[in-house]
Amino acid sequence: MRSFEYCVPTRVVFGTDSLEKLPAQLEKSKASRVLVVYGGGSAKRSGLLDRVFALLDEALLPYDSIGGVQPNPRVELAREGVKRAVEFRADLILAVGGGSVIDTAKAIAHGAANPETDIWEFWKRREVLTRSTPVGVILTIPASGSETSDSAVLTNEQECEKRGLNTDLNRPAFAILDPKLAMTLPPRQVSCGVAEILMHTL
Repeated sequence: MRSFEYCVPTRVVFGTDSLEKLPAQLEKSKASRVLVVYGGGSAKRSGLLDRVFALLDEALLPYDSIGGVQPNPRVELAREGVKRAVEFRADLILAVGGGSVIDTAKAIAHGAANPETDIWEFWKRREVLTRSTPVGVILTIPASGSETSDSAVLTNEQECEKRGLNTDLNRPAFAILDPKLAMTLPPRQVSCGVAEILMHTL
């Protein structure tokens, strides 16, 4: 029998309409200014992004947003997000999407807490990450598990390199898992998510 320690500090909020609990989770995380990170057009087309913004308005929380995250998240967009987060003085980064959006939010969170260091230096192991900004997650596709994991990947197209970073500072403060959001996925995306879950588990 192998000994082990297991700790998942992320607060997982699961259930139908759990999205409506976003203001309470932000309050628990002591958020006062939020940067929302999202991917392509699906979050907009589905109305999810508008609902997230409405909940932030209802909670009287100032927010800014940055979209355009692609699969295999790019360091260039994350750098842009860091700049936006620093200028806006965001104290929580909110990911609305799947694994690539969450990993981008993690990168932005690290950069916002360490504006003097280019985030790629952490992924190259040339700098040691010792602090970060809290990350919250609204998950839209069950797949990578990034919503509770200690890992994040980034792709640097200029260097033709994709790298991972593992640290407990990658673990989000909370993750909202509303099955209603996953139910809107087309069959192909569900299949991709199942395949990714299997590969990550193996």
